Amino acid sequence: MNIFRLCGDLSHLLAILLLLVKIWKTRSCAGISGKSQILFAIVYTTRYLDLFTSFVSVYNSFMKVVFLSASYGTLYLMFFKFKPTYDHNHDSFRILYLIVPSLVLSFIIVHVYTVMEILWTYSIYLEAVAIMPQLFMVSRTGEAETITSHYLFALGSYRALYILNWIYRYYTEDFLDWIVIIAGIVQTILYCDFFYLYITKVLKGKRLSLPV
Repeated sequence: MNIFRLCGDLSHLLAILLLLVKIWKTRSCAGISGKSQILFAIVYTTRYLDLFTSFVSVYNSFMKVVFLSASYGTLYLMFFKFKPTYDHNHDSFRILYLIVPSLVLSFIIVHVYTVMEILWTYSIYLEAVAIMPQLFMVSRTGEAETITSHYLFALGSYRALYILNWIYRYYTEDFLDWIVIIAGIVQTILYCDFFYLYITKVLKGKRLSLPV
């Protein structure tokens, strides 16, 4: 554990809490991509299957349980409790274009050919692009609520901080994993335009808007 990973985990947790609070307080999931949330649920499920087979630390197990519970809780709120508020029309990204290539790649580029390792690798590749339906939805609607913008910024910051974590581990532990580093860089790049708009608009009290 180091400060970058801790801050990354806290940023990730903050993003999830912001999303749940937004949905619960407004009693609406308008502006939230259900397809991105499905992808994140797949990511956490395939990554944290080792929750039942190995123990690293209480912190590690706790965070895994929180992310899994929050992810499936979000899906419940979106597709059951507040389903009438879900914007199907704008959430139209075809996620199979992300699911299938990520799965294929996890069989081609993987450290060890075991079921758990392939699933973990798959989760890394899929997480790198899981936010695309949400960003696509924002681009289609042309704007995002402030709290949704905060959610996206916290989520993007989580991965950027994890890149710093891997750099730190390389210099302090001589540990290097190109799969997570490259996937993290790809994921962070996807957020670049959003980061710019967040800093220049949302932090100045303006509503985040995009050309449709």
